[in-house]
Amino acid sequence: MQPAAAFANRVLEREAWARERLAVHAGQMFVLAVGPVATGFRVASSGLIETTPLGGGSADLTLRISPLAIPSFLADPSRWDSLVAAEGAPALAATLRDLALTLPWFVEQAFADALGPIVGQRVADTGRRLLAFPEYAVERVGETVGSYARDEAGLLARGDEARVLAQESAALAARVDAFAARLDALAARLPASPAD
Repeated sequence: MQPAAAFANRVLEREAWARERLAVHAGQMFVLAVGPVATGFRVASSGLIETTPLGGGSADLTLRISPLAIPSFLADPSRWDSLVAAEGAPALAATLRDLALTLPWFVEQAFADALGPIVGQRVADTGRRLLAFPEYAVERVGETVGSYARDEAGLLARGDEARVLAQESAALAARVDAFAARLDALAARLPASPAD
C-alpha cells in the first residue's frame, strides 16, 4: 500500500482543495482492507495521508473492498456504495468517497501531463475499458450460459412459463388445502370408535 499512499500524496500535493477537505480530518486513522490484507493510514494536518501501523489504536474508519472488485472500482469509482463497505466515522468516509469520485479526473490529468491532452485522454479511456473488461466478460458469459440453459437445453423456464407454473402451483395448493379441510370435516362426522 506504500505505492498507493505515495501516488495519493503526489496527487494531493497538486490539489490544494483536496488537501483542505482531508485536513479537516487531521489525526483520524482509517484502515483499508483489501481481502485479507489491511493497511492503516492517518490523515496528517497538511491534508496528506501517511501509512501507520495497525497496532494497539483502533481506527476511526474501516474501508473494506474485495480484491476482485478493485478493477471495477478503479474503472468506475461512482460505484463506491456497492463495492466499498465503510464502518465508522461517516464524515471521513464521505470525504474519502467524494475524493474517490474524482480519481478518474486525476488519472486523466496525469496521463495528459505525461503524454499530452489527446493521447492522455485516450490512454485513460482505454485503461478504464480494460479495468471494466473482467466484469463485462463475466456478465456476458453468465448471460450466454443462462440463455443456453433456458433456450437450448431446456433446463430453465422462460418468464411466462415460470408465471404459469407459479399460478398452477398456487391453484394446486389451494385444492390440496380444500381437500384436507373436507377430509377433516368427514373425520369429525364419523362416530367415535368404542374404547378398547
